[in-house]
Amino acid sequence: MNNLLKAALIVISITLITAGVSFGDPIDDPVIKARERNQQRRINQGIRSGELTPQEAARLEGREAKIKQDEQRMKSDGKLTRAERRKLNKELNRSSHAIYKKKLNNRRVQTQ
Repeated sequence: MNNLLKAALIVISITLITAGVSFGDPIDDPVIKARERNQQRRINQGIRSGELTPQEAARLEGREAKIKQDEQRMKSDGKLTRAERRKLNKELNRSSHAIYKKKLNNRRVQTQ
């Protein structure tokens, strides 16, 4: 009976340790995903309204693509650390400010 109890405790311990590794540091951050979607929506809205020129939109899209590429690189080891999240949020903050500035710079697409 004693050996059976030890074996059960070992199995439970291993299960809890692996669950802690899997769930302790989620790889997909819902806040970052929501910010990326929102910024993409803002760029698309600027294109539709004419607030963004094609060149501005292309530059902003490139910036967003770089952020996604950085995110994929950071996740390649199976986790997204606090420092990596901080870096992504900093990039997203800068990109958000760039979208704001480009949409309000009075350059418009000429409609006919």
